[in-house]
Amino acid sequence: MQNRRQFVRQSVAFSALTTLGGMRSFAAPKPGSDARHLIVVGDWGYDDPKAQISVSRAMGAYTQQHTLHPEALLLLGDNWYGDLPGGVDCPRWKTNFEDAYPASIFPGPAYAIPGNHDYQVMPESKLAAELAYAKRPGTRWTMPSLWYRVELPAKNPVLTLIALDSNVGYPGHSVKLPNFILTDAQRAEQLAWLEAELSKPLNTPFLAVMGHHPIYSDGPHGDHPVLIRDWEPLLRKHKVHLYLAGHDHDLQHLEFAGHPTSFFLSGGGGADLYNLKIHPSERGPFAQKVYGFSHIEMTPELLTLRHLDEQGRQVHAFSKRPDGSVQILTS
Repeated sequence: MQNRRQFVRQSVAFSALTTLGGMRSFAAPKPGSDARHLIVVGDWGYDDPKAQISVSRAMGAYTQQHTLHPEALLLLGDNWYGDLPGGVDCPRWKTNFEDAYPASIFPGPAYAIPGNHDYQVMPESKLAAELAYAKRPGTRWTMPSLWYRVELPAKNPVLTLIALDSNVGYPGHSVKLPNFILTDAQRAEQLAWLEAELSKPLNTPFLAVMGHHPIYSDGPHGDHPVLIRDWEPLLRKHKVHLYLAGHDHDLQHLEFAGHPTSFFLSGGGGADLYNLKIHPSERGPFAQKVYGFSHIEMTPELLTLRHLDEQGRQVHAFSKRPDGSVQILTS
């Protein structure tokens, strides 16, 4: 366990970024013409949409400024805070999803997973509404089930993405109405499915898993003991390149000695921000209390991951190769 949590300093540049003075914004380089793109945001559906709209406008402006044509949006859970009256017919679907992330800028599917707030019943099941909305004709909202697999882009895929429901609870965690988690039977079913999917031959150079809850986090929720027990060994065994999460309302990137997986947290989509519990100089290379979103640039040879703030300014970036090697980008 100590080895898993050991902070990795891979280079002088890497170490510089972990100091407070090294945390600065960088202009995002223009993506290569052969690259494909994903835009990532978590914890976005806050009942006070002011910050969400600010972030969503930055997402649109950034996408247009760099002439990106995103293959998809990845929505990392806590899609709806507060009430969702009327379920699939609630006006918030238009204002907080369709209009906030317009099809004119983000025409591809919006791959969504449930967060803990999506399990609330306010006044009816928000999760049931999300699954039902995905079945409506013409919507980009994509949630075929609580867990699923997709290859991106659809033509000549580069990334295999396994989407999971991380609402598995904590040891000794008492869940009361109106909050729910997976049943023990569902949790066991998903875990068996995950192991089976990870064991299949890989048709893409990169493999990623996304769940709402982080496995490791420098934020106030901290590391997740159940996910460390159940999922982390599978990520290690099958050399998963990325684990994408939200839940803590900030932006993070964590690397651990000898671990094949980069832990990439994008929870700054609009909900109230949280103070960090662990300073990035202790365990990083990056964590910042900031509204924002993320960009994944994909080629068969390289993934480039960027965190952007609510003005669309790059605050952190790194690249990852199929062999698992990581390079922190400083310009």
